[in-house]
Parts: sequence; structure tokens; C-alpha cells
Amino acid sequence: MADIMTRSERMSRLRSKHTQPEKIVRKFLLEKGFRYRLDVKDLPGRPDLVLPKYKTTIFVDVCF
Repeated sequence: MADIMTRSERMSRLRSKHTQPEKIVRKFLLEKGFRYRLDVKDLPGRPDLVLPKYKTTIFVDVCF
């Protein structure tokens, strides 16, 4: 018999940080010489990456 999970249970198991698409973007930025900060909590919206030198934020959104 298959396990039956509610939508809430399935969503709670999804990772919200350090996903594969985020890792790809971080690797690209490092190869190009950009320095960044991860998961800055004091900015609105909690961006995934912050480029402080350029005052830029990056949100990596993926479909699941």
C-alpha cells in the first residue's frame, strides 16, 4: 500500500536552500570572479545571493 501524504507534508520535504540550480549559479559567479553572500536574512524577501559590491540581489526560483 502506498504512503499517502498531504500537500503540506510534501511541501515541507522540499529543500529551500542550496538547491542544485543555486549551486550552478554560484559556481558560474565564482568562475567569473564575483563575490557574494548567501541567504542574507536582514534583507526583504531573503534573497538567495547578494552581491554587496554591486548592491544586487539574486533570487533563484525553480519549478518543482
